[in-house]
Amino acid sequence: MSSEHPANEPVLGYAPGSPEREKLQTELDNQMNSVIEIPCIINGEEIFTGNTVTQVIPHNHGHVLANVHLAGKAEMEAACIAAVDAQEEWINMGLEARCAIFERCADMLSGEWRMKINAATMLNQSKTCFQAEIDSACELIDFWRFNSHYARGFHDYLQPLVSPKGVKNTTEIRPLEGFVLAITPFNFSSIAANLPSAPALVGCTAVWKPSRNSYYSNYLLMELMMDAGLPPGVINFVPGSGAEITDVALSNPDFAGVHFTGSTSVFQGLWQRIAEELPNLNGYPRIVGETGGKDFVVAHPNCDENGLVVALIRGAFEYQGQKCSAASRAYIPNTVWDSISEKLCSEISKIKMGDAKDFTNFMTAVIDQKAFNKIKGYIDRAKDNPNSEIIIGGNCDDTNGWFIEPTIILTSDPKSETMVEEIFGPVLTIYVYEDDKFEDILKLCDKSSPYALTGSIFANDENDIDTAFNALRFTAGNFYINDKPTGAAVAQQPFGGARASGTNDKAGGPLNLLRWISPRSVKRALDIPQKWTYSFMDE
Repeated sequence: MSSEHPANEPVLGYAPGSPEREKLQTELDNQMNSVIEIPCIINGEEIFTGNTVTQVIPHNHGHVLANVHLAGKAEMEAACIAAVDAQEEWINMGLEARCAIFERCADMLSGEWRMKINAATMLNQSKTCFQAEIDSACELIDFWRFNSHYARGFHDYLQPLVSPKGVKNTTEIRPLEGFVLAITPFNFSSIAANLPSAPALVGCTAVWKPSRNSYYSNYLLMELMMDAGLPPGVINFVPGSGAEITDVALSNPDFAGVHFTGSTSVFQGLWQRIAEELPNLNGYPRIVGETGGKDFVVAHPNCDENGLVVALIRGAFEYQGQKCSAASRAYIPNTVWDSISEKLCSEISKIKMGDAKDFTNFMTAVIDQKAFNKIKGYIDRAKDNPNSEIIIGGNCDDTNGWFIEPTIILTSDPKSETMVEEIFGPVLTIYVYEDDKFEDILKLCDKSSPYALTGSIFANDENDIDTAFNALRFTAGNFYINDKPTGAAVAQQPFGGARASGTNDKAGGPLNLLRWISPRSVKRALDIPQKWTYSFMDE
């Protein structure tokens, strides 16, 4: 690959009085003052089915942003056909033309579309201006630019090392034959757009099933890609039932793969369904998924205590803990806990929570009523558990928005449900251990959860860091030393985990893109053999 590569998109600060803050506030007001109709987009055409659901603002759930026309079976079947029909022309365009389209997407998002997409993400998914900026602007821009860079390098990087005299050996970088089903999450607009566009970049076509909780922002991203020149049928946008789109797509012989971010249980069900469908498929589909997490922070008695406090607050409570990477469990030694507990609670008590339009808020609402009820359930059960104590937070209010306070549970049981199960909300459970049990705690951390997405270690001494690094080798696909376990950046920390957290194909790096190619090895004989016998046969 070329040594020259893109730079990460600079993050705008949105400081008071800044031009970007003024532009974003204006765009927020504009979007608040309209209700749009969101169609399916199949083969480049808008399809208004009449079967609609509303999209509301999580922190103001009485406010409707859009009416969304859901795809039925007929639309889903049409989307699969459109994707298959579009592939030959899309391949024949060539890599450079495909890269040019997605680099144009990046340039448009960096410029005139930036505030539109950021505002949509703030309203649709209840992100603060900063969380929206690093997600729907910067990370997606980086995905499109760096994916193009990586893909350009594959032709040269993957060529055979040896061509003997009289032979020319080459590798054709082909896409998968057929379409990729992209099933995307609500929590990151960048991931939602990357899941269908990454396979598309290397020549696949896609059927995009967006999350029911991010139809609004995802639709605008689809519009952006089409405005940038994405041909009809390359990506087909089908809001609707996950079960129904799965039934339709997986039974299509041209189903070539799934690009998934979501829950572990849904992904496991998908994998099982694909296995059942194998006899009906034209090939073995690629299965790429990033799923759940129970992400940890382990502190050593000798650590940067103030840095630990900051990491716990940011890691657990930014975007209401609705990140696959959010800090959800922490193991803290006695002496450190005695030192930081009061400060930690004091700092958390300063967190402001409310409307995303108020830029002084650190948190907003969780995504919907279902999530609110689930998270509240964990908190309520912890209140009734004699082994657990809520030391700050714990209050929930869904009157106007789905608000849950940043909550810390102190537990004496390292296997309690809030220490081992994914909650996906602003809840951090802390287990305090004896200072001399550091290595035992590392073993406990390794074995307590089926997940292995992200985790971090706080320690000052390199020997202690090495001990944790080795003991926790398989506990996290993204491992952080003296930092929070969130905030992976494209081309810096390609993202993904193993065990029950996914296939670890590392979005934001070249490995993910390689999953969407099916190389063809080509041998060209330059000295064509003229007889069939060999020298060993001579008498």
